[in-house]
Amino acid sequence: MNTITIAWIALPFFIGFVIYLFPKLDRYLALAMAFVSAGYALQLFVTPPINLKLLDNFGVTLTVDQLSGYFILTNALVTAAVVLYCWDTNKTAFFYAQTIILHGSVNAAFVGSDLISLYVALEVSGIAAFLLIAYPRTDRSIWVALRYLFVSNVAMLFYLIGAVLVYQADHSFSFAGLREAPPEALALIFLGLLTKGGIFVSGLWLPLTHSESETPVSAMLSGVVVKAGVYPLVRCALMVPEVDPIVRIFGVGTALLGVFYAVLEKDTKRMLAFHTVSQLGFILAAPAVGGFYALTHGLVKSALFLITGSLPRRNFKELQNKPINTAVWIALAIASFSISGFPLLSGFGAKVLTTKNLLPWQAIAMNIAALGTAISFAKFIFLPFGGKGKTKLGFWAAMSLLIGGLFLANIAYYEAYTVENIIKPLATIGIGWLAYLLIFKRLVIKLPRVLEQFEHLIGVMSLILMLLFWKGFAWLPI
Repeated sequence: MNTITIAWIALPFFIGFVIYLFPKLDRYLALAMAFVSAGYALQLFVTPPINLKLLDNFGVTLTVDQLSGYFILTNALVTAAVVLYCWDTNKTAFFYAQTIILHGSVNAAFVGSDLISLYVALEVSGIAAFLLIAYPRTDRSIWVALRYLFVSNVAMLFYLIGAVLVYQADHSFSFAGLREAPPEALALIFLGLLTKGGIFVSGLWLPLTHSESETPVSAMLSGVVVKAGVYPLVRCALMVPEVDPIVRIFGVGTALLGVFYAVLEKDTKRMLAFHTVSQLGFILAAPAVGGFYALTHGLVKSALFLITGSLPRRNFKELQNKPINTAVWIALAIASFSISGFPLLSGFGAKVLTTKNLLPWQAIAMNIAALGTAISFAKFIFLPFGGKGKTKLGFWAAMSLLIGGLFLANIAYYEAYTVENIIKPLATIGIGWLAYLLIFKRLVIKLPRVLEQFEHLIGVMSLILMLLFWKGFAWLPI
């Protein structure tokens, strides 16, 4: 199994280069690689965990278990859906090669349990994401890509300094070495991961980047790439209980911040991007069950981004006056139901499971975030339908995979189906819909974007660093 794991990690990078040699096979090779990852992920749910030491004296270790399985399966299904969505387009071999290299680097991040292998994986994923964002080669896309790359590299510089400090204290790069690390090391590492994962105000680079990228790239970024920064936070919270409270605090904070912006946003892609920020908070708020929530969110958010690419407009006000294709609306409604926590879809089980693993002080805030989610996605559900419009076969192939996954993943937590568990989400959704129809549908508030501006992003990182050190890790008995 160890040999298979190493081969599986290396395979996407090999396939990425093979695509350049055989460009006519680009889509087939990319899709095959995604299904290989899906098969590998599924067997992780029935086999014992694997701990593979790469460098014995430095704590460089790979950990492959059920938590990794959820994240890897998310990556596989989202990548496959994106390839299918692009099947009938004029995407070049370069696009598919970078997609698979991004897929492989994110997979590598999902199995790393040390600071150095994670650093390498995150840096490679950042470069691949940059090239995909810049793929259209327009002035706007190149600027957005460079902005992303700059923020990502600065964040990872903070992270690398923190990793060196951990090694200095523990002579190991393992996540477990965080127990012996000084507060400044923990603050630097967490700042890098919070920024890379799009968490709280450190992640305010995310709305512009995700909303301005091409539709399939937005689906990859929101469905998978940001989770490469979230996964190590979840893993650290499980391995080092002392940092669990900090992870949960940021989970609650980002859930509320993201949903606050999402409720008031009038642009479809920006609303989804802000909601990505919010939903990442649900993953961090209950680390023990964050893997299942990550899977559900990855499937539904990728589906929503792909669907918005088929809508005639991006502005909600304009969409309210222009009926959309009925079949597209049905797919949009199913995805919106799932992320709102409606029964029969995996979003319901994920929210119930997360709620049961919250600490008492988190409950009120996360219930408010859940209500905000229902309000946000009422914007999609109450759009008029019955309009005309053609969609490509690749779009429906992608929807079949993602939405089918939402129904199948619902089976994973069938214990959630009790009367009490069903009534609460339905009540939350009902109140959210009423609030939207009576208040938020007519509300026009334009929130300032000053914190999203490029010149302020690094300043926000500095503020979060001070917050982490003085109000977070400096108080912990590590």
